[in-house]
Amino acid sequence: MTIVRMAEFHGPDIADFFPEPLFGVITRINIAQLLATALLVLILVLGTRRLTVVPGRFQSVIELGFGFVTNGIAYDLLGKKDGKRFLPLLLTIFFGILFLNLTGIVPGINIAGTSVIGAPLVFAAVAYVVFIYAGIKKHGVFRFFKNSLVPGGVPILLAPIIAIIELISTFVVRPVSLTLRLLMNMMVGHFMLVLFFSATNFFFFSFNGFTALSAGTFALGIGFTLFEVFVSFLQAYVFTILTAVYIQLSLADEH
Repeated sequence: MTIVRMAEFHGPDIADFFPEPLFGVITRINIAQLLATALLVLILVLGTRRLTVVPGRFQSVIELGFGFVTNGIAYDLLGKKDGKRFLPLLLTIFFGILFLNLTGIVPGINIAGTSVIGAPLVFAAVAYVVFIYAGIKKHGVFRFFKNSLVPGGVPILLAPIIAIIELISTFVVRPVSLTLRLLMNMMVGHFMLVLFFSATNFFFFSFNGFTALSAGTFALGIGFTLFEVFVSFLQAYVFTILTAVYIQLSLADEH
C-alpha cells in the first residue's frame, strides 16, 4: 500500500499581513521595508558616485529613471521652475514606493512593504502636507482655502454646498484614496501569488509530481509574478503623478 504524503494547503490569509515578530521586535514586513530601503540607497549611491559625461550602463539606468520622473512627471505637470522645487520629493516617492512594492515578488520575503497600511499612509501624509504647504506658501492661508473650497464662478447661493463637497474631496478623499489605492493593490497581489503557488504545492504533492493542475497553477503564478512587476511600477507612477497633480492644483490661481 502506497501512502501519499500531502503538503498542507496554505490559502490566502489576512494573517499574512500581521506576522509574528522576530526576536520580539521586528516582523517579516519590517525586514522587507528595511531591505528595500537599504537596496535603494545603495543603488543610488553607487550609481551617482562617479558620474561621467559618457555614462556607463549602470549610470544610464539611473539617469533613465531620474529622467522619467523629471520630464514625465515633474516638469510636465509643474513646469520647470516648480518642477525643480518638488523634484526631490517626487523622486523619493516614486523610487521609495517602487522598491517597497517589488519586495512582494522576492523569494523568501514574498510580501510587499506597502501591503500594510503604515507605509502607504506615511507617503500619503507627506503628499498631503506638501500640497497644502505649497498652496499656503504661494497664496496665503485665506486665499488658498478660498480657492480650494469655492472655485471661481460658483453662484453665491451654491457656495456653502460646494464648499462642503470640496472640503471632503480635497482634504479627506485625497489622502484616503492615495493610501487605500496603493494598499489594496499590493494586498490583492500578495493574495493572488499565495493562491497560485500554494495550489501548485498542493497539487504537486497530492499527485506525486507535475500534472496539468500543478503545471497550470505554476504557470499562472509565474505569469502573475510578471504582472506584479508591472503593477509595482504602475502604482508607484500613479501615486507620484497624483501627488504632482495635487501640488499643481494647490499652486493654481483658481481650481
